[in-house]
Amino acid sequence: MPLPDTAPNAPGADRTFQVDLRGLVDLLSHHLYSSPRVYLRELMQNAVDALTARHALEPAAPADAFGVRLYADGSVVRVEDDGVGLTEADVHSFLATIGRSSKRADRIAEQRGDFIGQFGIGLLSCFLVADEIHVLSRSARTPDAPAVEWRGRGDGSYTVRTLPASARPRPGTTVTLTPRADAGEWTRPAQVHALARHFGSLLRHPVTFDDGTTAGTADGPGVSVNPEPAPWARTYPTPGARSRALAAYGEDVFGFKPLDTIELDLPAVGLKGIACVLPETVPAGRRHGHRVHVKGMLLSEQAEEILPEWAFFVRCVVDAESLRPTASRESLYEDDTLAAVRDALAERLRDWIARAAASDPELLGRFLQAHHLAVKSLAVHDDEILRMLLPWLPFETTDGNATLDEFARTHRTVLVTSSVEEFRQVAAIASAAGLGVVNGGYTYDRELVHRLPEIRPEATVADLDPATLTAHLDPVDRETELAAAAYLAQARDALAVFDCDVALRTFQPVSAPALLIDSREARHERTRSQLAREQEGGLWGDILGALRQEAPRAQLILNQLNPLVRTAVSIDEPELARTSAEALYGQAAMLSRRPLRPAESSLINRSFLDLLAHALRKDS
Repeated sequence: MPLPDTAPNAPGADRTFQVDLRGLVDLLSHHLYSSPRVYLRELMQNAVDALTARHALEPAAPADAFGVRLYADGSVVRVEDDGVGLTEADVHSFLATIGRSSKRADRIAEQRGDFIGQFGIGLLSCFLVADEIHVLSRSARTPDAPAVEWRGRGDGSYTVRTLPASARPRPGTTVTLTPRADAGEWTRPAQVHALARHFGSLLRHPVTFDDGTTAGTADGPGVSVNPEPAPWARTYPTPGARSRALAAYGEDVFGFKPLDTIELDLPAVGLKGIACVLPETVPAGRRHGHRVHVKGMLLSEQAEEILPEWAFFVRCVVDAESLRPTASRESLYEDDTLAAVRDALAERLRDWIARAAASDPELLGRFLQAHHLAVKSLAVHDDEILRMLLPWLPFETTDGNATLDEFARTHRTVLVTSSVEEFRQVAAIASAAGLGVVNGGYTYDRELVHRLPEIRPEATVADLDPATLTAHLDPVDRETELAAAAYLAQARDALAVFDCDVALRTFQPVSAPALLIDSREARHERTRSQLAREQEGGLWGDILGALRQEAPRAQLILNQLNPLVRTAVSIDEPELARTSAEALYGQAAMLSRRPLRPAESSLINRSFLDLLAHALRKDS
């Protein structure tokens, strides 16, 4: 590292930080870079940026006149480019100063947007796999410039010497690494080739790889790392051929056959690519990473931030010009440009959904079958998508799975529950009573059902409450009610611990002995009141106890049409009456499929054993 310009002990002298290079490399390996494999990406990136600067210097040169050549034979890794090269002053300035980059130089500051790297620490990544970096370079800016050799070592020392121009006949730079023994995983020839293809398959400059045994090509030794441009940059004979090629590329990249592919093109930021629609349902909230290239170089395979959260039904691969990488160049910098890109790509996905709804019902049906939850999350906040797709979205109803459009044709008043368990409690009885009920317990469903009148003004939507349902249950005649009064009193006393009232009605289906109506909100309110009463005690406990009587109570509605209930209400033995009431409550609670409280589980076990004991005594 450079030494201070003034004596360190001089009074008032300026001092420079002394850098522990080994410690810095360890910091990079553990906190900046995700894996030592990035060393090759950094070398390729520096080479491509050097080519960009060379083309700026010689704009008339053909696009493929300059390239990058990689070599690995197990003993060395070498990256050579035909780029702008470095002078001796450049070497001292850029290779020997941590954090400084040739791309920050004043003479090319106005061209920074043309370069991939911006941070000037990429060369340090080579110390993740090697203890010495050898750089041989010759500048293209100065005719007859000499070659310059720089050797940097992991202990922080380096040497620079000037060599005759014959040491490197053409301008450009060659970086050579002698890998450490523990770095073989990342520097074997096959791995170097695979990493080069992984990071550089979409680079615009020609890149070749040679392992010393590779057959030559017309352009020299080695095989091409990026033989073809990106699939969206090619020309195809027909639109169908283009669609098939993009789908095949998506399948090759992501490992699944897309339901459809959506072309992405944002000229303002130089972004092109595709979004592949996943063919299967994605669990709610799971976000897939997307492959993002910047100027052809792979930046990240897990860039979640490129799309909004609701777009979890696609995976994207894009190449952009104007997105900013973070210092590690493994994710995107969150700025106004990225936010604008995210919004624009979201609009492209909305446009695709709109086109499918308008012109391809079969595709739309397959898409909604797999991804209706994603569309519901979008429809909640997007009025256009709501109007377009709400009639198509499936919901769980008392008529089975149906669209709201179909359901509203049969039921002018659409009732919606606030929870899944509430729907399960009432579905069979409501259906038999002719009520149209939609399960509003799933994410977004209740809110969307309430917006149905925006699409079908003639439809009426209301929340289902216990009073609505019980009003559709037929009362029993007075004589039957009086005959069952003693049993109902015993049942109410047995179930008082659950704040549950008991009533006798007739309803369909006959096979249902009892219906438990108890909302989650009511249970929560009763639990809160009970805790408050226990904690306060004394006068306040008595007052809260009185208020507790006003808390909503559960209702166990017995079905007089059911043979078991008709037998139960005629029981005149008090203990057996209580036990049967507890068993009916437990069975109704289990049918609701809500989580059982410990006291309810205990009641179910106890009532079962008591009934079994009674049956055995009767038989004996």
